[in-house]
Amino acid sequence: MFCDMGFFPSVLIVEPLGVFANDLPAATIVDIIPEVNIPSFGLCHSPLNPEVIALTIAALGVPTPAPCLPIVIDPWISPTNVLIDGIPVLTEGSLCECLWAGTIVLTGPSPALNVEAI
Repeated sequence: MFCDMGFFPSVLIVEPLGVFANDLPAATIVDIIPEVNIPSFGLCHSPLNPEVIALTIAALGVPTPAPCLPIVIDPWISPTNVLIDGIPVLTEGSLCECLWAGTIVLTGPSPALNVEAI
């Protein structure tokens, strides 16, 4: 996955606590817990991130990125109508918004879920 305010891509982590497809954990729209499901994207360059603001002020106005800690409040938006146990699954193109104005997008299919097999 990728965040447009982050520096590096990251990988969605699907915990084996939710729904399953073909005996494997499946990613759903409720997988939004920072540092559990959504790891850091390295550095954040969002002008709305308080850490970026503080570092930029300290650098006398030179935009300065800060360590990324995604804060996601709302569920993912999935481009598919595929449901597992009544919950929409995540596929390529699913997205969610970070509190710091970053858009996080799944850029590839989940290796743990083959939607055609469901």
